[in-house]
Amino acid sequence: MHAGHIKSLDRADPLQSHREKFELPDGVIYLDGNSLGALPKSVPGRIAEVVNKQWGHSLISSWNKHEWITLPARVGSKIGGLIGAEDNSVVCADSTSVNLFKLLSAAVRLTSDRKIILSDTGNFPNDLYVIQGLIKQLGDNFELRLVEPEEISTALTEDVAVAVITEVDYRTGRRHNMADLTAKSKSTGIKVIWDLCHSADAFPVDLEGCGAELAVGCSYKYLNGGPGAPAFLYVSPELQDNIHPPLSGWMGHSAPFNFDLDYRPAEGVSRNLCGTPGVIAMSALDTALDVWQDVDLQLVQQKSQKLFRLFADLVEELGPKTGLTLKTTFSESERGSQIAFAHPQGYAIMQALIDQGVIGDFRTPDILRFGLTPLYLSFEDIRRAVEILSNIMQSNSWDQPKYHKRGLVT
Repeated sequence: MHAGHIKSLDRADPLQSHREKFELPDGVIYLDGNSLGALPKSVPGRIAEVVNKQWGHSLISSWNKHEWITLPARVGSKIGGLIGAEDNSVVCADSTSVNLFKLLSAAVRLTSDRKIILSDTGNFPNDLYVIQGLIKQLGDNFELRLVEPEEISTALTEDVAVAVITEVDYRTGRRHNMADLTAKSKSTGIKVIWDLCHSADAFPVDLEGCGAELAVGCSYKYLNGGPGAPAFLYVSPELQDNIHPPLSGWMGHSAPFNFDLDYRPAEGVSRNLCGTPGVIAMSALDTALDVWQDVDLQLVQQKSQKLFRLFADLVEELGPKTGLTLKTTFSESERGSQIAFAHPQGYAIMQALIDQGVIGDFRTPDILRFGLTPLYLSFEDIRRAVEILSNIMQSNSWDQPKYHKRGLVT
């Protein structure tokens, strides 16, 4: 593809100025923001302030003086604005796993006459593990029904209690139609929990517009909250007071500092809080979210699709000799913000890429996965990444013992 065309894409990019808001190491093309987002430059200063000034000087008075106690609601509100949620319907807390357990436990109580929990094989395995763990807690009276992703719509039958659906397949990037599946679920009395880990800020999400009732998600991918950043959960306003939290901790109590001996849930979504929030991590996320204040997510989605098309076209130009097979073969409306290829030696190839400064990741059994994060990726980044990939494939430089040695994290 002509270099002039790629330069023109970068010149015309309305999001190009946002790249300066992130710490991006020299010589690195970062294509793993769908696994861990880059560091916003504003975050280290906020962490230093929280540690040195607030914790260091204000000590415990910071809970009031610096409003630590309201962080879950305030950060949740920022996230809610990015995922099309109603006011006061999102809180920031815990991890995606814990939040899924909370909402799933509550949801099965709302459909007590049904015993099937539905999910699909494209779901992130962690979600399936949480479902399996809850079923054991329930005495194995429930059943996990797994279907192929393309079968999820027809599987929304009247014997299903709850469906747990990750909107975007973590491997292939296949995207479910949230509006259609939510509508069908409601018509059959099914509660759906949407996992937005690969959705939030990857493209516009409209929970209210889709009629969604329950959702969870992490904040360390496209939201750039940092490694292990706290997650979020969403409960639609009409459902909030019907939720009975299985983890009835003091932060979800109606009056935590009355220290009552009996639990009384708070009104609204805040009843889904549990323990004391991690202030340092949540403060980092709070500042990271400010990167999105003036960003049009429609432009993000448009650029994501252009990055995808460029990546796919450049790899296609290399020809079949590379042995790479495009796995993200879906239409624009049916894919998230990533591109995936399959190759029998995918792990070693990815290690060779990383060694040369192109950071993506590998997903078993054979997936090379590249995240497309429009705020800090340029079209030239994609061109250069594919050029390096081409050199690696043509020289077979990936076939070295050091690249075949598996790390603990892939």
